[in-house]
Amino acid sequence: MKKNIAVIMGGYSSEYYISLKSGSVVMHHLDRQKYNCYGITISKSGWYYMDESEQPHEIDKNDFSINIGGQKVVFDCVFNAIHGTPGEDGRLQAYFELLQLPQTSCGSYQAALTFNKRDLLSTLKPYGIKCATSYFLNFGDAIDHDTIIAKVGLPCFVKANRAGSSFGISKVYKKDELDAAIAKALSEDHEVIIESYLDGTEVSVGVITYNGEVTVLPMTEIVSENDFFDYEAKYEGKSQEITPARITANQERNAAKTARKVYKVLGMKGYSRSEFIFMGDEPYMLEMNTTPGLTEESLLPQQAHEAGISLAELFESAIVEALSNNV
Repeated sequence: MKKNIAVIMGGYSSEYYISLKSGSVVMHHLDRQKYNCYGITISKSGWYYMDESEQPHEIDKNDFSINIGGQKVVFDCVFNAIHGTPGEDGRLQAYFELLQLPQTSCGSYQAALTFNKRDLLSTLKPYGIKCATSYFLNFGDAIDHDTIIAKVGLPCFVKANRAGSSFGISKVYKKDELDAAIAKALSEDHEVIIESYLDGTEVSVGVITYNGEVTVLPMTEIVSENDFFDYEAKYEGKSQEITPARITANQERNAAKTARKVYKVLGMKGYSRSEFIFMGDEPYMLEMNTTPGLTEESLLPQQAHEAGISLAELFESAIVEALSNNV
């Protein structure tokens, strides 16, 4: 019997439209011989399924079901394609855990932890995971420019602590640029992380559970035409994404070992994509994404393709894993 799959997309953050694109790609590639697929849009204005006649059907949040023509539709699994809140920060994961409804991303604790760059890096440091020197600010904190610069140096990166797709990020060269950069970050989140600049090769490393095995995918080297890997570089063609990365065998070995270790230490499942910058042969971790982009052009699908995994296989593997974990 076919499984009913809810592909959730949208969300409440600036990544809303990027998520809609990811969700539509998942819908396109899932095997309709095996799955009845329902694209569910989750937005601040409501949760709904839009049928083929453009008729919206509201989600019953009591059990995450829909009613179509008097027939109640319940789901066997949720495929999570929401970047940002509430699909990548643990909120929806916790909701589905309470409903005992299988879903393809990591658990609620792991999602909340990895979505918070500050807390993630603080958790991983005792395990020997290297990262940039950082300084933290919350909304309303006094901004001591000299103390910040003394700790992280210049240039530095100012980032929204809990945001993706490079929203709320600035590279700062001068002390008098800090206030504007912090204000930009605070427009995305009320927590800010300021990090020292690491001058080295940047790579993105996908780690997934595939056919029951933790698998490190071929790495992607990021070469931005802009000053750093910002929104334009990610989504408007202002970068080169080279898979496999042009790195040494030792660098590749070290990054794969570190990425696999992080995945296992955190008790991850589903997809992850982590960013690292090499200082010599040592990878320094920047962040982890647990609902990475899933379009044909996105990094994780590029890496899966290099590994010989089609999008249909990649997406189905997440559903199979979610269903097996719920047994």
